[in-house]
Amino acid sequence: MIGTLMIKEFTVITLFPEFISDYLRIGVVGSAVDKGIIKLNLIDLRDFSESRNGRIDDASYGGGPGMVLAAPPVRAAITSAKVNASEDSHVMYMSPQGACFDQSAVEDLRDLEHIIILAGRYEGIDQRLIDRDIDSEWSVGDYVLSGGELPGLIVIDAITRTIPGVLGSDESAKNDSFSNGLLDFPHYTRPAVIEDAQVPQVLLSGNHAEIARWRRKNALGRTYVERPDLLSNKFLSDGDRELLREFLQENDFL
Repeated sequence: MIGTLMIKEFTVITLFPEFISDYLRIGVVGSAVDKGIIKLNLIDLRDFSESRNGRIDDASYGGGPGMVLAAPPVRAAITSAKVNASEDSHVMYMSPQGACFDQSAVEDLRDLEHIIILAGRYEGIDQRLIDRDIDSEWSVGDYVLSGGELPGLIVIDAITRTIPGVLGSDESAKNDSFSNGLLDFPHYTRPAVIEDAQVPQVLLSGNHAEIARWRRKNALGRTYVERPDLLSNKFLSDGDRELLREFLQENDFL
């Protein structure tokens, strides 16, 4: 325990543990590990191979190109991950067929105490494993990657940064894009003028109410322009509608 927070645990089952470990030593996630806020376990799927040469794949029934991760070693790896965990475990499988992993998924998953991430390879895994051993299946986008390691890292990073104490300020996570259903507002730093481009005057005013209003207006406007789909099911107050109208007028969209 850290204060009143339960340490969150991630276990990644992968053919390439070094791929995961190299990334997790740096940045926000690496800092969270150093602070003891999260714990990371890596399981090499080849350790559970039933063959002498460490093979973990087999041909697909029905023929066709590509290999499938064999069921016995994958199931054994999942069982091992659960046995070594101190809390109930949730098994996630990263695949192109999964549900879209977005900020709402982060919020749904962040309170789980132990997440086991299965990083698929080749043509995937035996469907019977998905039916019996996988609790949720996730995709990070409508494209195909060589394996589930990168998506798994995305899941760990996205969830970790929402844990209190991980970021320098908990407000940082609250202001991230998508955290409130909107894209983030524009950010500026020194110098105040770069060639002929100036920082918006309101941000230099010191008027916190006006700054907050500007940020809300530009978050709404940026979302309307770049990702209108995010606004399609979002309730906008009268105040938000007025801010959006103001943004569109100022930027010649009306």
